[in-house]
Amino acid sequence: MFYVIARFVIRPLLWVLLRPRVTGRENVPLTGPVILASNHLSFIDSIVIPIVAPRRVALLAKAEYFTGSGISGWFTRALFTALGAHPVERETHRAAQAALDTALGVLQSGLAFGLYPEGTRSRDGRLARGKTGVAWLALTADCPVVPVAVSGTDRVQPVGARWPRPRRVSVTFGEPLTFPEHRGLAGKGKARREVTDVIMERIAALSGQEKDGWGTPPGAAA
Repeated sequence: MFYVIARFVIRPLLWVLLRPRVTGRENVPLTGPVILASNHLSFIDSIVIPIVAPRRVALLAKAEYFTGSGISGWFTRALFTALGAHPVERETHRAAQAALDTALGVLQSGLAFGLYPEGTRSRDGRLARGKTGVAWLALTADCPVVPVAVSGTDRVQPVGARWPRPRRVSVTFGEPLTFPEHRGLAGKGKARREVTDVIMERIAALSGQEKDGWGTPPGAAA
């Protein structure tokens, strides 16, 4: 029911407020496990991507988004529940692996999962070098990765802003990436780094962002 509300009530509302330009929806496989790996500019990314994607996309969201009080807390909780978000504790010792395990369970169920390889929002508009969890996930689940580029969302809700404001945004879905030459190598650091760099290079090409902290060239071991 929540998902129906999100698609048929929230989606049209956001379409009016954000007027999204969406490119490459045909690149997202409509069935089977797939990772949508995106750059990350704003909190609003986690709302825009599931709304414009051609299929349901699960994401991780901070656990506090599900525990807020008052009307705003209820709305945030209802929204992320409707969008299929999974709460994750960020400050625990095993938070990173727990998040990957949750994502792996989604993919093993044949669903789509969205994540941000940078690990956090960009505060200056540049694209940070990706963390290798995305590669571990892709190689372990043996599924394609669709690179995604969002733009304009940082103007909708800049870091620190309490409420979003109407601004036009763009979302581009790139062609799926597969890594047959790295199949079975999820446990190898060199393979994870190579796969992650390929994904991030494609995101950079789609987004046009300046790179931040990419000291090691793609294909080199970390």
